[in-house]
Amino acid sequence: MLTILHNPRCKKSRAWLEVLKNSWLDFEIREYLKNPLSLEELKSLQKKLWLKAIEFTRTKEKEFKQANLTKESSDEEILQAMVKYPKLIERPIVYNEEKAVLWRPDPEQKIREFLDSLK
Repeated sequence: MLTILHNPRCKKSRAWLEVLKNSWLDFEIREYLKNPLSLEELKSLQKKLWLKAIEFTRTKEKEFKQANLTKESSDEEILQAMVKYPKLIERPIVYNEEKAVLWRPDPEQKIREFLDSLK
């Protein structure tokens, strides 16, 4: 089962959701601003993404500065801030038990690669 970390106000997140709705895949929607991820969930997601925490962080949000983060902050500091300020999580992210993908910077290629890997 796939899960999409979804923000209904985000155009790219809505586009990913449409891709999933038009696919053969079973998925669930997690509105992460209403149902935030725990630190353990974020660490698991980070491993699946194969990214440093800063690479899936929205650094231009005011909460980034409120949390006293910099681009040099540790993964632990950034993930802790994401727990407190879920708005910092870049979106959309689609994942299952084994894999995850952040739909950036090339969404069409990311979609194809991710869906192909699930077949």
